[in-house]
Amino acid sequence: MYLLGFDVGSSSVKVCLVEAESGKTVAQDFSPKTEMPIIAEKPGWAEQNPESWWENLKLANESVLKQSGIAAGEIKAIGISWQMHGLVLVDKNKQVLRPSIIWCDSRAVPYGEKALQAIGKETCLSHLLNSPGNFTAAKLAWIKENEPQIYKQIDKIMLPGDYIAMKLTDTIGITVEGLSEGVFWDFKENRLSDAVLDYFDFDRNFIPETIPTFGIQGLVTVAAAEELGLKEGTPVCYRAGDQPNNALSLNVFNPGEIASTAGTSGVVYGVLGKVNYDPLSRVNTFAHVNHSPEQTRLGVLLCINGVGILNSWVKKNIVTRGLSYGDMNALASQSPNGSKGLTIIPFGNGAERILENREPGCSIHGINFNIHNQADIIRAAQEGIVFSFQYGMEIMKSMGMDVSLIRAGNANMFLSPLFRQTLATISGATIELFDTDGAAGAAKGAGIGIGIYASNKEAFASLEKLAVIEPGIRDEVQCREAYERWKSYMD
Repeated sequence: MYLLGFDVGSSSVKVCLVEAESGKTVAQDFSPKTEMPIIAEKPGWAEQNPESWWENLKLANESVLKQSGIAAGEIKAIGISWQMHGLVLVDKNKQVLRPSIIWCDSRAVPYGEKALQAIGKETCLSHLLNSPGNFTAAKLAWIKENEPQIYKQIDKIMLPGDYIAMKLTDTIGITVEGLSEGVFWDFKENRLSDAVLDYFDFDRNFIPETIPTFGIQGLVTVAAAEELGLKEGTPVCYRAGDQPNNALSLNVFNPGEIASTAGTSGVVYGVLGKVNYDPLSRVNTFAHVNHSPEQTRLGVLLCINGVGILNSWVKKNIVTRGLSYGDMNALASQSPNGSKGLTIIPFGNGAERILENREPGCSIHGINFNIHNQADIIRAAQEGIVFSFQYGMEIMKSMGMDVSLIRAGNANMFLSPLFRQTLATISGATIELFDTDGAAGAAKGAGIGIGIYASNKEAFASLEKLAVIEPGIRDEVQCREAYERWKSYMD
């Protein structure tokens, strides 16, 4: 008995086959092997053709089925994860009307800003938990004004994962999590936002039927089964955006639990057990996968642009040529806690939301030519990244979140012992490292949705914990001093 997970990213589509009883991945692959193209006809634009997601899904799925050698009938459920905030438009024949405007496209920013002013900041934040910003609703407003002929043909709007589900099942639906990431959901009223729909004058019929995150959402059609080599009638039982799904993949469901990634940019995604928001909108808040009217579970999303990209910049431009990231980590450990007074502010990769969209750039403070060396610079860079995480998590704490446990995949910056130990110490949270990914999480989400697993605890009982990092009490004072010095350069 197997479960199939699809993860539709902007660089590739990943497919993972999980053996349900053991919870182990038996086959996985991705397509394309080079990054999927992003269409950018003008500066700040970013689009992808939804048809390319489907074609790459077919290629990766074919490889996975070939690797595993299992019969299609042994796959009992399918789960889907996707790049958040994309806009897919289809007509009455379920034909795509134009390329999808994806998450990193910035053309809709002015539409979100005007909506914030017109609807009112307090109303937006208290009901939507976000400003309309550059999210899916604002993208649709851009279509309405700039492509009226396309707008007139719209039958339904979708997120990328909803499109994949439509291709699989020929049915269109959207979850509350999906509606909230598009800023269409009113958390106070527990329904579609009249304020957003009325301000933009959107046709309410554009919004698909609301469906649960877990449960049978549709069955694979004859046509899709033939295209993918699957069995007709296989149920699609779970769908979620990539960050909520990443949290699910790490078994993060309850208040106080945190899922984190630290690649080129970094994400801290924490679960909040009450409806709340940051009055300065420095973090985003969406419905988590297990949110319901009876049980408030919100995902508070903190994104920091200047994370692994700083470490990469140091590797390319500062350290001795030929040193690996592992060598850099070893060097950094030779520098004492606090990097001998050297401080690096990591914000050199665009505007930072936690800084209210300011773009201060990266800066280095306190260099002493007589005592500092490359080990100190490497350590100061990693400490600066950690301190940016803590700076953001303090915003999350001010919203009522108890940051006590951070779960992360064993990848990117979390491969650095110094990075993860400093993060545990300054945050006071225990860090657990796991070997998992989004496609495997989507497969297990499908297992929950169809009832193979009675709970998330059962679904993720086999999740392999690679390491546990506890806060370093001995280094807490020095770490706190370094953080306070770091914050002094933020004023």
